[in-house]
Amino acid sequence: MPENTPARPRSLLLVPGLLLSLLAALLLYGAPAAHAADVLQAESAALSGGTKAESEHPGYTGTGYVGGYTDGNKGSASTSFTVSSPTAGSGSARIRYANGTTATMTLSLYVNGTRAGRVSLPATANWSTWSTVEAPVDYRQGANTLALTFAADDSGNINLDSLTPAPPSAGGGGSLTHEAEEAFFSGGPEKSTSVSGYQGSGYLDRFSTHGSRAVFSVTSAAATEHTAQIRYRTPDAGQATVSLTVNGTRLRQLTLPGTSGSWQTLSTGVPLRAGLNTVTLRTESGDNGGFQLDGLDLPTAAANASRGASLPYTSYEAESATTNASTIGPDRTYLQVPSEASGRKAVVLDATGEYVEFTLTKPANALTLRYSIPDSADGTGIDRPLSLYANGTHLRDLDLTSRYSWVYGAYPYNNDPSGGSPHRFFDETRTVIGDFPAGTKLRLQKDAGDTAPSYTVDLIETETAPAAYAMPAGYVSATGLGVTPDDGGDDTSALNSAVNTAKSQGKGLWLPKGTYNISDHINLSSVAVRGAGEWHTVVRGKDNKGGFFGRGGTSTIQDLMFAGDATHRDDAGGHTAIEGDFGSGSTVQNVWIEHAKVGLWIDAPTDGLLATGLRIRDTFADGVNLHKGTKNSEVSQSSVRGTGDDGLAMFSEQQAVTDCAFRFNTVQLPMLANTAAVYGGSGNRVEDNLLSDTVNASAGVAISTRNFPPAPLPFSGPTIVARNTLERTGGYEPNWQSKFGAIWIYADHSDITTPVRIENNDILDSTYSGLLVSWQKSVGDLTVEDTRIEKTGAYGIEINAAGAGTFSGVTVTGTKDGGLSLAGGFQITRGSGNSGW
Repeated sequence: MPENTPARPRSLLLVPGLLLSLLAALLLYGAPAAHAADVLQAESAALSGGTKAESEHPGYTGTGYVGGYTDGNKGSASTSFTVSSPTAGSGSARIRYANGTTATMTLSLYVNGTRAGRVSLPATANWSTWSTVEAPVDYRQGANTLALTFAADDSGNINLDSLTPAPPSAGGGGSLTHEAEEAFFSGGPEKSTSVSGYQGSGYLDRFSTHGSRAVFSVTSAAATEHTAQIRYRTPDAGQATVSLTVNGTRLRQLTLPGTSGSWQTLSTGVPLRAGLNTVTLRTESGDNGGFQLDGLDLPTAAANASRGASLPYTSYEAESATTNASTIGPDRTYLQVPSEASGRKAVVLDATGEYVEFTLTKPANALTLRYSIPDSADGTGIDRPLSLYANGTHLRDLDLTSRYSWVYGAYPYNNDPSGGSPHRFFDETRTVIGDFPAGTKLRLQKDAGDTAPSYTVDLIETETAPAAYAMPAGYVSATGLGVTPDDGGDDTSALNSAVNTAKSQGKGLWLPKGTYNISDHINLSSVAVRGAGEWHTVVRGKDNKGGFFGRGGTSTIQDLMFAGDATHRDDAGGHTAIEGDFGSGSTVQNVWIEHAKVGLWIDAPTDGLLATGLRIRDTFADGVNLHKGTKNSEVSQSSVRGTGDDGLAMFSEQQAVTDCAFRFNTVQLPMLANTAAVYGGSGNRVEDNLLSDTVNASAGVAISTRNFPPAPLPFSGPTIVARNTLERTGGYEPNWQSKFGAIWIYADHSDITTPVRIENNDILDSTYSGLLVSWQKSVGDLTVEDTRIEKTGAYGIEINAAGAGTFSGVTVTGTKDGGLSLAGGFQITRGSGNSGW
């Protein structure tokens, strides 16, 4: 801690000759140079003018920190770092410091002997609390010296822990890992190609409106800092400003030097979690947004999955593990247990000593099990243990229940076994198991004390669950506002009061690790609610009630689990985990949802909602429904499994859903209906998803004007289904005695006259036809291109409708009934590259 209080600023004095001599010597003799993303410890740098290595205050990195920036050393105290840059250009440097003075202090940054500017260092809570700021740096190619100096007109009096340089990348942005035009964007940006020199297929323009944002999905192999190159241009010499946010936390304002129309790069540090992250550039208050964005280059990041979600866990199918028990399936027959299992197979443990054993291919500390145990005679469920072993040692008993599985009777189904037709056999449970390396053998075994008549094991998923997150800046803890987790009481009223208090303070509400019980809605309007992570903060519903309800404005729900208490579908009385109006530019990120009526039910006038990194499990109706006028919104990088109705749906009831997308999701095992469906609307897309194992009255993807009732509004613009993999999809509708295709275009209540484009899809092992076009109305503008249909239980292409379409590059193999069935007067125009039909 500095010894003196800050003195009043005086006029600028010349930098002491000692400092200039030091800088010159470093440049002349070429001290070892750090590279991008290297953390340079201050105590190992060149110290002069009274600075010295200290270790009095904890929380530093390395072996200590640098003190001596005291008033007695004003005008001379300095710490100098040597940094290598592969090319000349704009970059930055992140400075880690402590400032316990209660006031914002300053140092001067010298780059290669020239004063580049003054760095403001806001106060930290105390001398043991450390923070970071980022300063822009113009690097030259090769060795650079960066010096933080207590100049005569600075206030000094801070402790310096480290500096992390981010010089520009070589090549000036020639190849981008994350293209802006492929990111999620809302609030103003538009795709453009009007200016040449961009990478990829275009760039984003128009960031000047407050709230304009581009959100990139970035995967990191470990929790660490990366250097991101932002490739951009400004139309003139004026600089642009925009805010950088990572995983919902605003890090800093970025200053993008004017480029006078050329494309250039700016380097900046980006701290990422292990796994999937969001990196956002957003125009906030004080930003001008005066730039065009080509994308980000993060060469040290891991690649995202090319199709489906980039998931934090590794899946292991029971039928592929080691077992001494019996395997059931494959069987797709509705009301049979294997039909609801992943891959249509599972392992049944029904005798003492039977087991299924999995060998970990990656380290893990947490496990999720998808299983089925029998129901009780009255339909209320049973609770039974199952033994878990690691490398032959009993680890713990898993607590299993059938309370949330097993429904009966006719749609919408109930818990009365006398209704017959039992289904919805599986449920899931999760637990933290401790740290185990790759190669560990995890065994699920029916021991003498495991008294369920049988245990059907579908799969396990293992992962490394992160430690509980700390409260970020800009939030207030719910526990300081009258909310008490883990006490068994009803927290609904206290949480709503805390939300309102946090909002009145201009802050978000932080939910520390624990369980919060609710019995009604938590109402959100222009407020953020964040937890300590999906494995740590649990909001638990009661009696099919409870959830987050959007009341307008820009809100965030992030890093928590919603554990519902629904045991059957109650459309009129049950609550949805997240529903309502989410205004403009809201975000739902890293939320785990189970046992709710619906995961997300989003209504107008929601505009620009991003829902990403979700895990939705075992809902009793839809996983997600973008409903009734929702626009410019996206569900991405999410896993949806075991829903009671459509996995992902867009439903244009009364108002058209427009310009929305389901992208890079993994959707499995809807018990009823489709993995993804678009009912009316305009400009909507289903892209880059993995879709599998539909069960009843189902397609993989449905493009439909079906009258439920109510019927959706007619399609009023194009619909795109592109780059999806569909496996074991399609199903039988017993009420209609109809066989639905893997991709089903269904003109029911109204004609589909607007363009429908089916492009670059892989349709594999379909239960019936690969592509079905039907029924009593016309499908007038269908294009099917570069699509592979392989192995079907009926036709490759089955058409029973009026209308017309163009087919190119469509290959069909391995069909049961033939390549093509054509009826209803539909006119096919055949382009090149078709085969098998």
